[in-house]
Amino acid sequence: MKIIEYKGQPLSGLICRKTEDKAINDIVAKIICDVKTRGDDALFEYAEKFDGAKLNSLEVTQAERKEAQRKLEGTPLLEAMKTSLENLIRYHSAQKNEGFVLRDNDSALGQKLTPLKRAGIYVPGGTASYPSSVLMNAVPAMIAGVSEIYMATPPDADGSVAAPILTAANMCGVKTVYKIGGAGAVAALAYGTDTVCGVDKITGPGNIYVAIAKKQVFGDVDIDMIAGPSEILIVADETASPRYIAADLLSQAEHDVLSAAVLVTTSRSIARHTAAELEKQLRLLSRRSIAETSLQNNGYIIIADTVETAVKISNEFAPEHLELCTQDPFALLGAVENAGSVFLGHMAPEAAGDYIAGTNHVLPTNGSARFSSGLSVSDFVKKISYIYYTRDTLAQVKDKIITFAEAEGLDAHANSVRIRFNQERG
Repeated sequence: MKIIEYKGQPLSGLICRKTEDKAINDIVAKIICDVKTRGDDALFEYAEKFDGAKLNSLEVTQAERKEAQRKLEGTPLLEAMKTSLENLIRYHSAQKNEGFVLRDNDSALGQKLTPLKRAGIYVPGGTASYPSSVLMNAVPAMIAGVSEIYMATPPDADGSVAAPILTAANMCGVKTVYKIGGAGAVAALAYGTDTVCGVDKITGPGNIYVAIAKKQVFGDVDIDMIAGPSEILIVADETASPRYIAADLLSQAEHDVLSAAVLVTTSRSIARHTAAELEKQLRLLSRRSIAETSLQNNGYIIIADTVETAVKISNEFAPEHLELCTQDPFALLGAVENAGSVFLGHMAPEAAGDYIAGTNHVLPTNGSARFSSGLSVSDFVKKISYIYYTRDTLAQVKDKIITFAEAEGLDAHANSVRIRFNQERG
């Protein structure tokens, strides 16, 4: 890990975030075009090419879903998933909003909230199994009132989908699960095929091909965000534990060689001991190679003069995950402007938010926390405005509407108001 003294220099000169490979854009565009043109045939070919699976059907059968549930009955994982689901429902239910109406005697202005009809969630699969991703994406859609939730996940080479993923889909009321992955899955959800139902919005994590595919279909459908590599920034004072800090930095470094792990501390002692702990704990990880490369390329320890300066650095970085490992983290919370999710104190590791706490782990990355938020119920709701005027109400503002319209050269707009007050009534 690089140890840097912060002297007020721009953070962009200290920390370099990785960007997407431009060459992948063309590959993804061809896959999307192929799926739009050839539909299911293209998806079967991609399943064999990329996942090594010769499929008879793109849909997971109800029998497969029931068998997956049976396999998990009585396991600690199923109990953990149930707790996660309960907490997610509790947290996301608090996010629900109602519409409103502003009434006068002869007018009404309002907003009604309408859930999307169809949502598509993408869940990484194949050699990996991430049931937490199913829960995090499906629960806010379910709470929002989305009537049809579809899921795409790449199959194993034998054509199966991991039991925990299917069980999580069952728990969240996912209507249909498709055995498709990568950019092809995003294209299928966006445009539909004979088998795959096209949706209104696509959410969920994935590799760079998935991220770029979501970017390319945006506008034809909505998406949650363009997700980059995972990242964590920890603000720590002298009360923090180097062992805890190192463990939390590694929890993100093990995701991907492009993941970023940053410590900003006011203590040189914490900086030195954390660096030593990272070396010690790295040896114990099954994904040591990934985590080690991540720390070498994207790991930083920054020494700041005060915790206030440390939070200022964090706001400039706008991390996906921010841990405030300080004596009084709540005193700093008000100063946090840019972060996907904040973890307060020494006993709130980022992993708690990934799995159990109830907050959502689909969060903005790559600095986009400056202008965007984590996945929530509002992401699956449309806001529709409405207006009601009587003749008397319109009469009071007609001249002002006409003035606006004529100033902008839009005569038909002006006439649409003026005609209602001509002597000839229509």
